[in-house]
Amino acid sequence: MQPDTSAPDANAEESSPYRGRRISVAPMMDWTDRHCRVFHRHITKHTWLYTEMVTTGALVYGDVERHLRFNDEEHPVALQLGGSDPKDLATSAKLGEKWGYDEINLNCGCPSERVQKGAFGACLMAEPELVSDCVKAMRDAVSIDVTVKHRIGIDETESYDFVRDFVGKVADAGCTTFIVHARNAILKGLSPKENREIPPLKYEYAYRLKRDFPQFEILINGGIKTEAEIDAHLAHVDGVMLGREAYHNPYLMATFDSKYYGDTAPVKNREEVLRAMMPYIAAQLAKEGGRGLKLNTITRHMLGLMQGLPGARQFRQTLSDSKRLAAGDPGLLLEAFRR
Repeated sequence: MQPDTSAPDANAEESSPYRGRRISVAPMMDWTDRHCRVFHRHITKHTWLYTEMVTTGALVYGDVERHLRFNDEEHPVALQLGGSDPKDLATSAKLGEKWGYDEINLNCGCPSERVQKGAFGACLMAEPELVSDCVKAMRDAVSIDVTVKHRIGIDETESYDFVRDFVGKVADAGCTTFIVHARNAILKGLSPKENREIPPLKYEYAYRLKRDFPQFEILINGGIKTEAEIDAHLAHVDGVMLGREAYHNPYLMATFDSKYYGDTAPVKNREEVLRAMMPYIAAQLAKEGGRGLKLNTITRHMLGLMQGLPGARQFRQTLSDSKRLAAGDPGLLLEAFRR
């Protein structure tokens, strides 16, 4: 598909029809599990949430329930898939829709060597025709949105034309939503952590994609930490995806519902968020404690709730105390808050 070269609107935020994914939280391995997503949902009702990446192999050959179960209060929630076989991706997408997810997202951005060995993640950007086939197979299999999360380039390929042509080709398969992590992925020599920090951010590439493809939903991701930065990006693209800042400083999201979605409901304070989590934690421990679920399985995601406040360190220390955690008492949240 060729870019639309007509003049772009002066303000992408004002003209965009896409409000659902105005703000989202990135899929993050070992972090954005179902417990983390419930915690985030008690802070923001409308921000779009994503699962950790789930491989097609885990769904086609593994324990589907373990990988796909989630809680009703997580909606809107998207399932991110990792894979490169159109048939397996179609099967996995169909499972995701059956389990009630609101979106299927294909990972074309993860640079880890383990993912590369499975021939998916960022290395797929070198094969846009295959990605197009994968997207088409999934779109044929489900009625919910199929989206793609990708980088702006791989290794030494830094030309804007590369990502423009990638988006154009994948769009031919009917994809209309692209989540742009505005860095290159270095496939050899950098760890996943280094890949999130060393390649320079090039936000202008995402902006140019929106100008070249105004008919598509373009979301931007990478190094975004403040409301001021979010607002600046929304002048150019349809949505902003937060990564580690949402995890380490989750209460940043407390104002998102009112500011970005027009929700007039009162904002929960931090204590109210903790109290809202306690029944959930008690129910989860009662249901799954015998299967290895521990209190810290859930509370580990909550350590950043007091970020920036006096006493935040004491809060974290209390919620990290192995002896207190071993008792399995959700009341530990209030003890940590009082400290």
